[in-house]
Amino acid sequence: MKYVSTRGEGTCYSASEAVIRGLADDGGLFVPESFPKLSVPLESLKGCGYREIAYEVMKLFFDDYTEEELKGCINAAYDQKFDTEEIAAVCEHGGQFFLELFHGPTIAFKDMALSILPHLLTVALKKNGIKEKVVIMTATSGDTGKAALSAFADVENTKIIVFYPKGGVSHIQELQMVTQKGANTKVVGVSGNFDDCQTGVKKMFSDPALKDLLAENGYRFSSANSINIGRLIPQVVYYVYSYVKMMESGVLHGPLNFTVPTGNFGNILAAFYAKKIGVPIGKLVCASNENKVLFDFFKSGTYDRNRDFILTTSPSMDILISSNLERLIYHSVGDDADKNAKLMKELAEKGVYSVDESSRKFMDDFVGIYATEDQVKETIRNIYEDCGYVIDTHTAVAAFADKENKKNDRGVSVVVSTASPYKFVGSVLNAIAPDRVGDDDFDMADRLCELSGVPIPPAVTSIRNAKVLHDSVCSPSEMEKTVTSWLAIS
Repeated sequence: MKYVSTRGEGTCYSASEAVIRGLADDGGLFVPESFPKLSVPLESLKGCGYREIAYEVMKLFFDDYTEEELKGCINAAYDQKFDTEEIAAVCEHGGQFFLELFHGPTIAFKDMALSILPHLLTVALKKNGIKEKVVIMTATSGDTGKAALSAFADVENTKIIVFYPKGGVSHIQELQMVTQKGANTKVVGVSGNFDDCQTGVKKMFSDPALKDLLAENGYRFSSANSINIGRLIPQVVYYVYSYVKMMESGVLHGPLNFTVPTGNFGNILAAFYAKKIGVPIGKLVCASNENKVLFDFFKSGTYDRNRDFILTTSPSMDILISSNLERLIYHSVGDDADKNAKLMKELAEKGVYSVDESSRKFMDDFVGIYATEDQVKETIRNIYEDCGYVIDTHTAVAAFADKENKKNDRGVSVVVSTASPYKFVGSVLNAIAPDRVGDDDFDMADRLCELSGVPIPPAVTSIRNAKVLHDSVCSPSEMEKTVTSWLAIS
């Protein structure tokens, strides 16, 4: 298995090399040269646990890792840090199926991949004889940051710096990041939105002068975002796993639809990759909030980020530049890197590009649906009143979209639940018991616990009185200076 850039850099890399590099030198994303197929029938995976299915999936994409190395990474990642033996739970509430991906240490779906990325990276460094320290540089819209910090804190030969939009994440999300311990960690608020953070990070990745400066000082960049293939492939696993669990339940006898709350497009792209390796997936419902750039794209074929940026109650989806969409665009133009690079150049220079009819046909499996703020609130309240199940705002976007899609598609579907309601406790409480809303997130967590009967997770209780260790703030133009100053190489 070799990996190539979506923009035609021309070099092929092994899986371990792609994991280390994170982003191609030309600014493109790494994609597999071709898609493998599952080597065992899905029926034979019935009764298997998450770790076993993870190996069957990951061995296809990470084939330069030995069986011992890969199983070691998997076993170290998916252990007691998850609060359920299942790792990812599939459950039914109010007539809808939910894939719960928030049972990890930071109560968000990013744990599913970021728990294994440090292990994949450290093995890759040894395999490739890399002596430099790796600087993990990540932009976050809220969840990736804490999950990456938690995963890489005090990992040997690594440093990690996370940029997040100051004022653009929930209070709990921010506290999770700024209280992070670890001698190798740095958290920086950016006076801008997530797109500013992401653009700044990608610019630094593709800056040859900065790359040379790092190398002179014994460093190299890598990423913990889903632009890193080592983040994306582990996400494929839970789509295979949930399909098998739905087969075991007896309710599934054909294709399975997934409805995914979508911002940066990595999570739903992983479902597309699961389909490419042989999982009978039907429709992929791309659920957006009021920043509906993806909804408009799937409706019209034109991606246009030239619009107002809206702060919503689902902040991890407040994104206008969906980086991982580039991988889908690359595949939709027949893996033609030149065509893809031209479109990405148009996006960078004009903020807009359009795909042709053949690309739109290629993406027929994707359905765009968006939810307004009122619809998100109403969905949380209705599900709670109907069956007592409490969901977060991002899951509510998907739950609404799932019901909308069922008006036209009666197939079996699963809603991807990406975060615990405790991560967005004010918005959730405002939906189900507005009279219990207050100014303190931790008091509101206590009230939500009383109402739902669901214990407050350690990820929240542990930061209730934690000391703030990171208080840096910079402008988008100061991001590079912030990095070089922290590394003492300016």
